[in-house]
Amino acid sequence: MRRNGQAGLVASFAHLDATLEAIEALKKRNFTDITVFTPLPEHHLEEALGRGESPVRLFTLVGGLTGAASGFAIATWTSLDWPLVTGGKPIVSIPPFVIIAFELTILFGAIATFVGMFINARLPRVGPLVVYDPEFSAGHFGVHVRTEPVRLREVREVLEGLKPEALREEPREAVRG
Repeated sequence: MRRNGQAGLVASFAHLDATLEAIEALKKRNFTDITVFTPLPEHHLEEALGRGESPVRLFTLVGGLTGAASGFAIATWTSLDWPLVTGGKPIVSIPPFVIIAFELTILFGAIATFVGMFINARLPRVGPLVVYDPEFSAGHFGVHVRTEPVRLREVREVLEGLKPEALREEPREAVRG
């Protein structure tokens, strides 16, 4: 794929160790635009790529706190707008408001988690991801590297030195979503 003057290579590896070696070798040569395709979740790859924990949990926290505050605010506003004085009890009483606050905490937290997941996963992808190979879902690991065309030969040398099962260049007409 050639986007913004960049080209890329895709290498397919049968083993996790070879994939980790490829990532480390590419990082030593200062290649940063590396995407890994894997048939199963593998935390070693996340560590090798230098990716930290997902920020989705912050979306959940903010959503949950917003839900709790909204629950207490709605219940308080409703009680003050339509006061119902019974037996000298206070108009604004926290214990009965906890139920609606809890329910809105769960609702807003779940919605925020869903939105955060979509934002961080950059979904939906509008165009097809042409560099993907169905073998990446059937047991092989894929390493996709994008770089300037002048450094493409260097990427090819690094990856060929690790003996991948397949190595191909992105098609020119590929569009990445």
